[in-house]
Amino acid sequence: MRIIRRQLVTGLLVTVALLVLCCGIYPLAVWTVGRVAFSHQADGSFVTAHGKVVGSSLIGQNFTDKDGNPLAQYFQPRPSAAGKGYDAMSSGGSNLGSSNPDLLKAAADRVAAYRQFNGLASTVQVPVDAVTASGSGLDPDISVANALDQAARVARARGLPGERVTALVHARIRDRALGFVGEKTVNVLDPNLALDRLG
Repeated sequence: MRIIRRQLVTGLLVTVALLVLCCGIYPLAVWTVGRVAFSHQADGSFVTAHGKVVGSSLIGQNFTDKDGNPLAQYFQPRPSAAGKGYDAMSSGGSNLGSSNPDLLKAAADRVAAYRQFNGLASTVQVPVDAVTASGSGLDPDISVANALDQAARVARARGLPGERVTALVHARIRDRALGFVGEKTVNVLDPNLALDRLG
């Protein structure tokens, strides 16, 4: 009986110690490191304009009218399969394989819509990120080619010289991760906010 009681007390003490460590000390340490070393990321990487939160640098968003139509005066993000688009609660890809007929049809439809919306000829090659969703459905970045394809349309819609909008894109190109991983990108929110500041 004494051995059983000793084992029960030992088991109870270990359980309490692990609860304190795993449910108290460890989460508090992670929270502290996040707040001290990564405060911007821990807060959601919010982007503000005129004292108001207008988006996140880590999560994409749609630039559409109230009916869901893309606004010509803004750079548009890549398609999103997350809910109704860029819904962080529904993050995920379409899970359609590269040979799936539904994906092929959706991509073909998006190619046609992209060319029409941007006033591109039927022979112009469309960047792959303009017609496919990212794995998370939340990616805020587009390829440089995608941004440059949209620059002329944005310039026309805003009554700006095309060279000015193109220069605005070039000024906001982000380098590859670690200098060599992936490709150079443009965060869609950056040029759109810069355009709004132009008036």
